Amino acid sequence: MIFMDKKDKIPASIMKIIGVSLILILIFGVSVMATEIDIRSVEITMANGYKMTVVTTKTNVEEILEDNNIFVEDDERVTPNLESDITDDNKIVITNKSEREIQIAKISESGIETTLDEILESYSPIIEKIVVEQEPIPYETITKDASEGATDKKNKVIQNGQDGIKEITYKIKYQNDEEIEKIKLSEKVIKEPVDKIVQIQRKVTTTRSGSTVSSSGSTKIFKVTAYCPCAKCCGKTTGITASGTRATAGRTVAASGQFSFGTKLLINGNEYVVEDRGGAIKGNKIDIYMNSHAEALAWGVRYLPVEVVQ
Repeated sequence: MIFMDKKDKIPASIMKIIGVSLILILIFGVSVMATEIDIRSVEITMANGYKMTVVTTKTNVEEILEDNNIFVEDDERVTPNLESDITDDNKIVITNKSEREIQIAKISESGIETTLDEILESYSPIIEKIVVEQEPIPYETITKDASEGATDKKNKVIQNGQDGIKEITYKIKYQNDEEIEKIKLSEKVIKEPVDKIVQIQRKVTTTRSGSTVSSSGSTKIFKVTAYCPCAKCCGKTTGITASGTRATAGRTVAASGQFSFGTKLLINGNEYVVEDRGGAIKGNKIDIYMNSHAEALAWGVRYLPVEVVQ
């Protein structure tokens, strides 16, 4: 048997102290390494609002995104920017660029030598305003037949007409101080128009052709305009009227449904036939057919007595 000398024996208490010391040294070493490596959690917010948290040892924004397979599109912005290091809040936010930033980027990529201030100055934003405007409401002219039993045989104005006023609210967009869009939002009448009333006498009228035409006594003052066969006036260029006839200058007029097709009207000394209709021809309005747009413009707008011919 081999006996160990008492002096060569290591007490158990010393072994415990050595073991604890080794554990402390190991923990301290790992802590020092972790401090030097600086592991951090970073919150990344995508342009669509989705959020994700990643663990990284890197500090550069671009490197962190690349490690997580996140690529920034041309129309997206990163905060902090790609060249910067992550900030103390450990957050990276990706958002969509504004239209203004995209335009500036395109100008810069085109190679035009200019400063940022010049780019910003040349790019004019769109300004939107709510504008309230007042517009007149044209009065109508109506007639009163006084041919029978009247002592005064002359036509005369019994009541003067007055235009009304309407208030219209528009949404208007401006760019470079120029109006680029105008949308009507609402409309209300501030003042109603006052009709003009004219007292007229029935009479026998001689046309330019020399024939005598007897009126029916149904005479009213109408707003008389003119049109031609162009697309601007008619939306087509066929020259075919709503009644199926071919429009003819000096004969064809467009009138509202109060006159049936074929009705003869005496206007300004000439006899016309109702052969056409029009979307804007309503109430006391009549459109006389002309051969050309220039003639229609030259006619303009006239207020004339219109008589139904028997």
